[in-house]
Amino acid sequence: MPPRRTLPSDELSERVRSGGPWEERFGYVRAIRIGRRVLVSGTTAARPDGSVEGGSSLAEQTAAALRRIDQALHTAGAGLPDVVRTRVFVTDIRRWTEVAEAHRLAFGRAPPVSTLVEVRRLIREDLLVEIEAEAYVAPKARPTPRAGRSSARGRRPGSGHAPRRPS
Repeated sequence: MPPRRTLPSDELSERVRSGGPWEERFGYVRAIRIGRRVLVSGTTAARPDGSVEGGSSLAEQTAAALRRIDQALHTAGAGLPDVVRTRVFVTDIRRWTEVAEAHRLAFGRAPPVSTLVEVRRLIREDLLVEIEAEAYVAPKARPTPRAGRSSARGRRPGSGHAPRRPS
């Protein structure tokens, strides 16, 4: 067995499992967070019980996969607005507009960069789309100092001294 990859404990935040049928058999997790970065494995419309959400509708399968991605992101402390890249694999590129509409609706005014690729088939014949996602969670914004005050609690920045009073 190859040596296990290790990361500094302060970088590895969380591994997210979805309970999907292939995670245990294939040896992967739905998502992993490393610092501010969240990587989401290829996600389909397959439910944990093996049924497919959306039937033969490519748009519905795309929407279902994106909802599963959003759930994994939330578990890892992120969300769809944090997604910076998607990779979309479809079994019939001629139906790209169905995928595009569901993708556009999911991301709204904060679309990520994206790649759409046709593949011969996915792990099951009834699965029509698989999506990977990468998110970046920005650091929390610091409160903006109020006007007339410095950020150093009333001291002149860099001086280490209290502000001068007008004469």
